[in-house]
Amino acid sequence: MEKELVEYIVKSLVDDPASVVVNVVEGEKSTILELRVAPDDIGKVIGKHGRIAKSIRTILQAANAKGGRHTVLEILD
Repeated sequence: MEKELVEYIVKSLVDDPASVVVNVVEGEKSTILELRVAPDDIGKVIGKHGRIAKSIRTILQAANAKGGRHTVLEILD
């Protein structure tokens, strides 16, 4: 569910939605979502002072509040 949520949000922000790739790495107590976008779109995903990235992470925390699992979003170059 988290993967689809991040893909939906990020694809609506970037100019090249076809280049959005989210890889899921499952751990014992947490899930890591590795996000890759086109080099020209990375600024749109991070935002000024990291505000958009922080907002996406906040939405992920809210989505996982009942499950008790920790999800980490990593934006890769």
